[in-house]
Amino acid sequence: MEQQDPRGGKPALRSLTAIGGAIAAAVAVVVGVVLAFVFAATVVVVGLMLSLLVGLAAFAVRASRMGRRKDKGGAEDGVIEAQHLGGHHWVAYGWNERA
Repeated sequence: MEQQDPRGGKPALRSLTAIGGAIAAAVAVVVGVVLAFVFAATVVVVGLMLSLLVGLAAFAVRASRMGRRKDKGGAEDGVIEAQHLGGHHWVAYGWNERA
């Protein structure tokens, strides 16, 4: 009668299986590292886009406030804007609409 190995299989196949398992584990680790870098890069890009959006919103609010100040200032002091055409010639626009 043949004696069977308690671990089963042939020794050549066992070593081949161990090498295959090690290669599969290494590939899984590499894939995990690549996915981690991709996720980290995605988080960085989203953060940059968010900061850009917040900056643009701040500029929009600032421009809106500046526009309101200019409108109020012109109506309160009664000064109209004029454009110099050269020499003694000036042109003022909208002066008759402010009455």
